[in-house]
Amino acid sequence: MRETIIISTAEREILVDITARVQAVVSASGMRNGLVNVYAQGATGAIMIQENWDDSVQTDVVNLLRKMIPRGVWLHDAQDGNGDAHLKSGLVGPSETIPLIDGKLGLSTWQNIFFCEFDGPRRERRIVCTLIEDRS
Repeated sequence: MRETIIISTAEREILVDITARVQAVVSASGMRNGLVNVYAQGATGAIMIQENWDDSVQTDVVNLLRKMIPRGVWLHDAQDGNGDAHLKSGLVGPSETIPLIDGKLGLSTWQNIFFCEFDGPRRERRIVCTLIEDRS
């Protein structure tokens, strides 16, 4: 089963918690056990599983990536000024796969799924959730 989640982002670089939206897809599917792949479409967004306790970890992730990969110094900036966004999304990666256990995402207490925006704000970002059921 496959479902696309559509979100918008309000900042150039931000981590957006999409856990509840992914769980809603899982719940609607009726699947109990298997795998859920969460994939960010687009070359300047990514998916990350990270701590959800407070916003400091998400802010730290953005700040670390800004320090590691600054704006305005990359060859691709000559095309559209977002060379850093491409590098950040490539480093983080476009997808995560989460176990589906008894109809719930197999995340720990402190884990959530985040869409990482590196080239916002964007009116529309598409996140493809693919569920594979374990029928054994």
